[in-house]
Amino acid sequence: MYEVIIEINFCILLQTGDPIKIIGIGDFGASNSTGDTLKTFALGSCVAVIISHKSTGTIGMVHVALPDSSISRTGKAKTKPGYFADTGIPTLLKHMRSMGCVGPVSKSQFSVKIAGGASVLSCSDIFQIGRKNVYAIKNILDSYGLNPIAADIGGNISRTVSIVIGSEKISVTSPAREEWKL
Repeated sequence: MYEVIIEINFCILLQTGDPIKIIGIGDFGASNSTGDTLKTFALGSCVAVIISHKSTGTIGMVHVALPDSSISRTGKAKTKPGYFADTGIPTLLKHMRSMGCVGPVSKSQFSVKIAGGASVLSCSDIFQIGRKNVYAIKNILDSYGLNPIAADIGGNISRTVSIVIGSEKISVTSPAREEWKL
């Protein structure tokens, strides 16, 4: 049996039960099954927020496209909460809690890493979406008493990010350079 995941002209065919969970634009997911992989593609101005729960080994990821849901007139924050920083991070934390990540949200229980937030259109990128995404994400994390322990943000490259559950090593790749760890 196969399932098809389609996101903005991007299609991946996965075997059902495949341990690779693709996190598309505005999507979120989490796993606590050792060996599963969470992966997101083509982070330009978008930002991947990776949250680890230390005592359960659960790792979650959200692919944030925009900083604030108030700009949406279509109700996208309700149908795809991961699309926005202000709805994506709380939704991911709620999802992780439903998987057994209990207790207060604190640095002693959770760690966060982020990647993306580039300016890929041009160096002068007048909208500065990447920078605004990173700023919003850091502010939202701060409201939970969290801050990223590692970040690979900014610049002008697109990034693909993946993490294997059971490993704290996040792999980052880009057509512009070889793989590196976060």
